[in-house]
Amino acid sequence: MLKISAFSKLTRVSVKTLRFYDNLGLLKPAVVDENNGYRYYTEEQLLTVKRIVALKEQGFTLEQIKPLLEENVMPEAVKNQLADKKKELEQAIHEAQNQLSEIDRRLTRIEESEEHHQHTPVTIRYVEPQLTASIRDTIPRTQLCLLLDEILQYVPSCGEDEGRLLTILWHNFVSMNSDIVDIEVALPLTKVIPSRGRVKVGILPELKAAVSLVHQCNPYRNDCPAVNELMSWVRSQSLVPSTKEPVREIYLTSDKDMYGTLRLAELLIPIEHTG
Repeated sequence: MLKISAFSKLTRVSVKTLRFYDNLGLLKPAVVDENNGYRYYTEEQLLTVKRIVALKEQGFTLEQIKPLLEENVMPEAVKNQLADKKKELEQAIHEAQNQLSEIDRRLTRIEESEEHHQHTPVTIRYVEPQLTASIRDTIPRTQLCLLLDEILQYVPSCGEDEGRLLTILWHNFVSMNSDIVDIEVALPLTKVIPSRGRVKVGILPELKAAVSLVHQCNPYRNDCPAVNELMSWVRSQSLVPSTKEPVREIYLTSDKDMYGTLRLAELLIPIEHTG
């Protein structure tokens, strides 16, 4: 007979774990001294410990292991439990592979964003027309996330990818940093989908000339320092902002790709075409 400390050394299983196995009914001591409560094990119980370790290595939980240690366990029951565990592990592998693929996609998007951010900070560029689904409303600025979520809920239900670059259109540029805003959120589409309720599907028109600033945007703030920076640049170049098209903000980093509180965004101020 071995005291629990000696049995622990022999099996390389901690005393705490042996006591836990005892409480679970997984490995009961051969004898418990009624006077002092000391636990004693036999050398033969080393085999049981080895079986527990082997089953844990196969991925079984302690609750799943317990019936596999019973004296009269039927071969069919063992076969069924092994088959169930195989399916469980295959599913875990499948989920892990999906997670790895998603991480690879996010690494690629981060690298693309880094390359984009290395471009000249302020440029004038052409913006192509784009088929989009959009929602426009006049709301408290704090409710912008609700508007974004509404469009992101609808588009995937029509079989479109929600991971595309969201565009925010500020229809009243003067109130862009105000508490109440006239705002539209738009998500690019690859095909025509039905309009429904507040969601309108149509073409977001081209911008023949727009001043562009790629910057790190904090969506948790109610003001955007980039607005003042870009407007100052526009004035310094004697450019005239367009009164026909709203200012646009394109999220170059999706919600899923945000780490920290900043996301890469492009601010676009349409200007009168200079020819």
